[in-house]
Amino acid sequence: MTVPSELETAAQPDLSLESSASTSGQISAAPTSDLDDTDDLPDDLEMSLFDHLEELRQRIFYALIAVGVGIVGCFTVVKPIVQLLEVPAQGVKFLQLAPGEYFFVSLKVAAYSGVLVASPMILYQIIAFVLPGLTRRERRLLGPIVLGSSVLFVAGLAFAYIALIPAALNFFITYGEDVVEQLWSIDRYFEFVLLLMFSTGLAFQIPVIQALLGLLGIVSSRQMLAGWRYILIGAAVLGAVLTPSTDPLTQSLLGGAVVGLYFGGVGLVKLLGK
Repeated sequence: MTVPSELETAAQPDLSLESSASTSGQISAAPTSDLDDTDDLPDDLEMSLFDHLEELRQRIFYALIAVGVGIVGCFTVVKPIVQLLEVPAQGVKFLQLAPGEYFFVSLKVAAYSGVLVASPMILYQIIAFVLPGLTRRERRLLGPIVLGSSVLFVAGLAFAYIALIPAALNFFITYGEDVVEQLWSIDRYFEFVLLLMFSTGLAFQIPVIQALLGLLGIVSSRQMLAGWRYILIGAAVLGAVLTPSTDPLTQSLLGGAVVGLYFGGVGLVKLLGK
């Protein structure tokens, strides 16, 4: 057995140093990969434009089927829905001014109600279509945004039914009660009620939009608060545009609700640290 020479000993690499260096490199690289993981696409699938269009067609088809089923289902129980929407107009008699007017009103009420009933399925189809293109960070924001938007939309419908519609009808009834008898067209009444309810539900989406803009870093809470003067003007214009009536009370109530929602959204963005 021969003893290795000094030259051979010096030529051999230090394996312990190389292994420790590689181990430390893996350890240091791990946090970086964890930090970049939020911007990864979990479902990074290559699809052609034709495939995207085909999937979009299928999603729209499923959503339309859900809307159709919802409309048919609501039409079978349309009388209780009509009676529920007539509650704010207590003491008013409704007239059918043309043949089949109530039938078309029933179709309109069933259509609005069917879209509302089918909205969970519509939301599911939208989410299923856009989900593969979202990063992990964006997916974490999707659930709270959808939940908050749904809750606020229902709150807007309830606010219109409980506060806006009775206030507007009371204004119209008391204004001319000594001059004219209150006999209203059923078609005009339901057009007023349905438009006011759904426009109020859409107006209640303001905090969701603010939170989304803040989380994406587009607008900060300080910038939102700095433009409060423009918000007051915009709320007045929005109240005049969204309300189908021309009475100042309904417009003021909706404008005040928009201002309150906006400043509530500013507080939400502030709580999110943006």
